Amino acid sequence: MNIREAFEEGTIAFNAHDIDRFANLMTDDVEFRAPGVSGRGKVACAAFYKTWLDAFPDGHVDVRKAELSEGFAVEEGSFSGTHKGVLKSPSGDIPATGRSVEVDYIQVIRFHGDKHASFNLSFDRLQLLEQLGLMQTAPA
Repeated sequence: MNIREAFEEGTIAFNAHDIDRFANLMTDDVEFRAPGVSGRGKVACAAFYKTWLDAFPDGHVDVRKAELSEGFAVEEGSFSGTHKGVLKSPSGDIPATGRSVEVDYIQVIRFHGDKHASFNLSFDRLQLLEQLGLMQTAPA
Protein backbone atom coordinates (compact mmCIF):
# COMPACT_ATOMS: atom_id res chain seq x y z
CA MET A 1 0.00 0.00 0.00
CA ASN A 2 1.36 3.44 -0.88
CA ILE A 3 0.71 6.70 1.01
CA ARG A 4 -2.25 7.70 -1.18
CA GLU A 5 -3.90 4.32 -0.60
CA ALA A 6 -3.20 4.49 3.15
CA PHE A 7 -4.65 8.02 3.31
CA GLU A 8 -7.76 7.02 1.37
CA GLU A 9 -8.20 3.85 3.44
CA GLY A 10 -8.02 5.95 6.64
CA THR A 11 -10.76 8.27 5.36
CA ILE A 12 -12.92 5.32 4.33
CA ALA A 13 -12.46 3.61 7.71
CA PHE A 14 -13.32 6.81 9.64
CA ASN A 15 -16.42 7.45 7.54
CA ALA A 16 -17.47 3.81 7.99
CA HIS A 17 -17.05 4.33 11.76
CA ASP A 18 -14.69 1.37 11.78
CA ILE A 19 -12.24 2.47 14.46
CA ASP A 20 -10.50 -0.92 14.58
CA ARG A 21 -9.80 -0.72 10.85
CA PHE A 22 -8.66 2.89 11.29
CA ALA A 23 -6.34 1.92 14.19
CA ASN A 24 -4.80 -0.88 12.13
CA LEU A 25 -3.52 1.81 9.75
CA MET A 26 -1.53 3.50 12.56
CA THR A 27 1.94 2.91 13.91
CA ASP A 28 2.04 1.68 17.52
CA ASP A 29 3.60 4.97 18.65
CA VAL A 30 1.35 7.26 16.56
CA GLU A 31 1.06 10.80 17.90
CA PHE A 32 -1.91 13.12 17.62
CA ARG A 33 -2.55 16.78 18.32
CA ALA A 34 -5.81 18.69 18.10
CA PRO A 35 -7.06 21.90 19.71
CA GLY A 36 -6.65 21.42 23.46
CA VAL A 37 -5.54 17.78 23.35
CA SER A 38 -2.61 15.61 22.34
CA GLY A 39 -1.50 12.07 22.91
CA ARG A 40 0.59 9.14 21.87
CA GLY A 41 -0.10 5.53 21.02
CA LYS A 42 -2.55 3.65 18.86
CA VAL A 43 -5.11 3.15 21.66
CA ALA A 44 -5.14 6.83 22.65
CA CYS A 45 -5.31 8.05 19.07
CA ALA A 46 -8.12 5.69 18.12
CA ALA A 47 -10.01 6.72 21.30
CA PHE A 48 -9.69 10.41 20.36
CA TYR A 49 -11.22 9.89 16.93
CA LYS A 50 -13.85 7.53 18.38
CA THR A 51 -15.06 10.30 20.71
CA TRP A 52 -16.15 12.23 17.62
CA LEU A 53 -18.06 9.28 16.23
CA ASP A 54 -19.66 8.53 19.61
CA ALA A 55 -20.83 12.15 19.89
CA PHE A 56 -21.88 12.38 16.24
CA PRO A 57 -23.24 8.94 15.25
CA ASP A 58 -23.75 10.18 11.68
CA GLY A 59 -20.34 11.90 11.65
CA HIS A 60 -18.63 12.13 8.29
CA VAL A 61 -15.61 13.86 6.80
CA ASP A 62 -15.63 15.32 3.33
CA VAL A 63 -12.09 15.73 2.04
CA ARG A 64 -12.12 18.67 -0.34
CA LYS A 65 -8.42 18.61 -1.14
CA ALA A 66 -5.43 16.50 -0.20
CA GLU A 67 -1.83 17.15 -1.13
CA LEU A 68 0.36 14.09 -0.71
CA SER A 69 4.11 14.05 -0.80
CA GLU A 70 6.88 11.77 0.37
CA GLY A 71 5.89 10.83 3.91
CA PHE A 72 3.00 13.18 4.57
CA ALA A 73 -0.44 14.42 3.53
CA VAL A 74 -2.06 17.81 4.02
CA GLU A 75 -5.82 17.52 4.04
CA GLU A 76 -8.52 20.21 3.83
CA GLY A 77 -12.06 19.16 4.55
CA SER A 78 -15.15 19.46 6.68
CA PHE A 79 -16.61 17.33 9.44
CA SER A 80 -20.39 17.15 9.68
CA GLY A 81 -22.80 15.32 11.92
CA THR A 82 -25.62 15.55 14.42
CA HIS A 83 -24.65 15.87 18.08
CA LYS A 84 -26.56 12.95 19.63
CA GLY A 85 -23.99 11.68 22.14
CA VAL A 86 -21.64 13.08 24.76
CA LEU A 87 -18.68 14.94 23.24
CA LYS A 88 -15.62 14.55 25.43
CA SER A 89 -13.63 17.77 25.27
CA PRO A 90 -10.55 19.14 27.04
CA SER A 91 -12.90 21.44 28.97
CA GLY A 92 -15.23 18.62 30.04
CA ASP A 93 -18.05 16.55 28.64
CA ILE A 94 -20.63 18.25 26.42
CA PRO A 95 -24.06 16.59 26.59
CA ALA A 96 -25.91 15.96 23.34
CA THR A 97 -27.57 19.06 21.92
CA GLY A 98 -29.32 17.45 18.95
CA ARG A 99 -27.81 20.12 16.71
CA SER A 100 -26.10 19.55 13.39
CA VAL A 101 -22.62 20.88 12.73
CA GLU A 102 -20.36 21.38 9.76
CA VAL A 103 -16.85 22.45 10.72
CA ASP A 104 -13.92 22.98 8.38
CA TYR A 105 -10.58 21.45 9.34
CA ILE A 106 -7.02 21.10 8.15
CA GLN A 107 -5.03 18.01 9.07
CA VAL A 108 -1.41 17.11 8.47
CA ILE A 109 -0.72 13.38 8.56
CA ARG A 110 2.78 11.94 8.61
CA PHE A 111 3.47 8.38 7.53
CA HIS A 112 6.08 5.75 8.30
CA GLY A 113 5.87 3.41 5.36
CA ASP A 114 2.17 2.85 4.79
CA LYS A 115 1.14 3.55 8.41
CA HIS A 116 -0.19 6.80 9.87
CA ALA A 117 2.52 8.00 12.29
CA SER A 118 1.10 11.35 13.37
CA PHE A 119 -1.99 13.51 13.03
CA ASN A 120 -1.98 17.27 13.53
CA LEU A 121 -5.62 18.42 13.35
CA SER A 122 -6.74 22.06 13.37
CA PHE A 123 -10.32 23.30 13.47
CA ASP A 124 -12.20 26.29 14.85
CA ARG A 125 -13.46 25.28 18.31
CA LEU A 126 -15.47 28.49 18.62
CA GLN A 127 -17.32 27.72 15.39
CA LEU A 128 -18.11 24.24 16.71
CA LEU A 129 -19.40 25.61 20.04
CA GLU A 130 -21.52 28.20 18.22
CA GLN A 131 -23.08 25.53 16.01
CA LEU A 132 -23.81 23.43 19.10
CA GLY A 133 -25.62 26.43 20.62
CA LEU A 134 -23.14 26.72 23.47
CA MET A 135 -21.68 30.07 22.44
CA GLN A 136 -23.52 33.08 21.10
CA THR A 137 -22.61 34.09 17.58
CA ALA A 138 -21.46 37.65 17.10
CA PRO A 139 -23.95 39.98 15.42
CA ALA A 140 -23.26 40.63 11.75
